[in-house]
Amino acid sequence: MIDSIKSLAQQFADDAVATRRHLHAHPELSFHEYQTARYVADQLKAIGLTPQEGVANTGVVALIEGRKPGPTSHRVVGLRADMDALPIHEANNVPYKSTVEGVMHACGHDVHTASLLTTARILNTLRDEFSGTVKLVFQPAEEKAPGGASLMIADGVLQNPAPVGMLGQHVAPNIPVGKIGFREGMYMASTDELYLTVRGKGGHGAMPDQLIDPVLIASHIIVALQQIISRNRPPASPSVLSFGRFIADGVTNVIPNEVKIEGTFRCMNEEWREEGLRRMQKLAEGMAEAMGGSCEFTRVKGYPFLQNHPELTRRTRASAVAYMGAENVVDLDLWMAGEDFAFYSQVVDSCFYRLGTRNESRGIVSGVHTPTFDIDESALTVGPGLMAWLAVEELGNK
Repeated sequence: MIDSIKSLAQQFADDAVATRRHLHAHPELSFHEYQTARYVADQLKAIGLTPQEGVANTGVVALIEGRKPGPTSHRVVGLRADMDALPIHEANNVPYKSTVEGVMHACGHDVHTASLLTTARILNTLRDEFSGTVKLVFQPAEEKAPGGASLMIADGVLQNPAPVGMLGQHVAPNIPVGKIGFREGMYMASTDELYLTVRGKGGHGAMPDQLIDPVLIASHIIVALQQIISRNRPPASPSVLSFGRFIADGVTNVIPNEVKIEGTFRCMNEEWREEGLRRMQKLAEGMAEAMGGSCEFTRVKGYPFLQNHPELTRRTRASAVAYMGAENVVDLDLWMAGEDFAFYSQVVDSCFYRLGTRNESRGIVSGVHTPTFDIDESALTVGPGLMAWLAVEELGNK
């Protein structure tokens, strides 16, 4: 089966690249993937599948049912790709450069979608050779809360039929093309956005005794909140608290009435996540009050932490070694970025792995979410074939 899959992956490689380039040139933002979803559905129909469109509005789902009788014919495995782009102006000078001003596939979702479409072609060609069902999940809005995965789940994507496991892959610009990365257990962080408004009484900077300085209060709050991480966090639980926006719209001699602060809190423990946020709000509000002002603390809840199921990940990693060779399968470190695939991992056994796309000799080294992100497109021979093999192997697991 490996040889057949590798042969088909090579046979479909040019089409995979063409698909990726089409998607890259026509990006759509989260919750607006209308043309992308239509394109995906048309591609699935072209190979004889019957896609379900409009799942969570712009999601697409399809089934490939293996025809080989066997004791595992009841098993269902889900394969997921995300489809949305980012509000970034592309700086690459390539033939497939984004044609949409200020919108770019800077996180590789064009790669994920093209790869899964090609995986579908491989599996559909080989459906007489395996038992069980593959559920193809083309998901919108990974980049924007509340996350397309949560909406897909609410719309029943994990039912009728229910997968025993979900697999997802993501480009990795820090891993050389031709290699794959795995990590068991905790892998990616939960993500919450924090919005604080600190209010006081502004006025002339030369008369601080007549003011309640929200700039000073906000500064103390930012410094003090870091002690929540250093003194209240369980030592074995990774956490990050960062503030990237501080707006005190005064001038050299004018203290404003209020200060706006925006930041992010990330961790890998759901109980500590809630406890940490509770402590942060209490500290911020209490400190502002003690200094004569007030603080409005707002949390926009993001994604949960991503947990790779240990047994499923071990099996998947072993299958990847069989497909690619041990020298091309690497271990991943914890990553404090967020990913809404985590919603699947909270409901069903899941494995989220990384597809190497880096090629230093060609200058393909930029990170995701940057205007110069690109990939070595030979990854589109590796990714589809590997995912097809992983699905077949997992379907055969008793």
